[in-house]
Amino acid sequence: MNPTGLELPPLAAAFVFGLLGGAHCIGMCGGIMSALTFAVPPSMRQPTRLAGLLLGYNLGRITSYMCAGGLIALLGTMIEIAPGARLALQVLAAVMLILMALYIANWWKGLLRLEALGRHLWRHLEPMGRRLMPVVTLPQAVALGAVWGWLPCGLVYSMLAWSLATADPVQGILLMGAFGLGTLPALLATGLVARQVGALIRHPATRTLAALAIIAFALWQLWGVLSMGTMDHDHMNHDHMTHDQMDHGQMEHDPMDGHAGH
Repeated sequence: MNPTGLELPPLAAAFVFGLLGGAHCIGMCGGIMSALTFAVPPSMRQPTRLAGLLLGYNLGRITSYMCAGGLIALLGTMIEIAPGARLALQVLAAVMLILMALYIANWWKGLLRLEALGRHLWRHLEPMGRRLMPVVTLPQAVALGAVWGWLPCGLVYSMLAWSLATADPVQGILLMGAFGLGTLPALLATGLVARQVGALIRHPATRTLAALAIIAFALWQLWGVLSMGTMDHDHMNHDHMTHDQMDHGQMEHDPMDGHAGH
């Protein structure tokens, strides 16, 4: 299922959404990236080593996103069995995008309540991450990133709603992978030049533009989903009427009818 309900390739849309969510990523994870960078011993802060560790963190993080996407999409395959569930899941995905945009722009913080649900899991995972620090090797960085990927985040939860709407585990995995790649530029830049890039992306104007772009896309998505739902409903009604007409005609002209010869 295409969660956008449009012709726009869902993986491309997920990647762009990751880019637009960069402002939120900086606020949520920028401090973590900076802390991990400065935790590396000064004697080991060569540019190539730091770049490798930053890539390792993000490889682990995106892998966790993909695992979550596959699991939640598997749940979607069970939910989709219910009548009307497909349309409901797609509408949910669009609404989650709008809520996320309001969050990014600091217009409404209601999505924090959803993040609170993930804190129960994070409470058990955080000690695992602490045991991996300070990070000095690539395997450590990947492992810490994999733990970090489960950090409660409304932006991630919004994309998981898309994965749920796909009702296809492979598509859910790919969708979260594309989204994760979209968030990569902002977080890599934060780790390398935290102050300059972080100030730009966290600027209210940047956050507002990103939020408006996400809202516009979500409304476009809703329009496409609801239009397709209306078309499907009309098509089903047309098919039902056609079958009724065929059955009625067969009753009138069936040569096997005992009254046909009279």
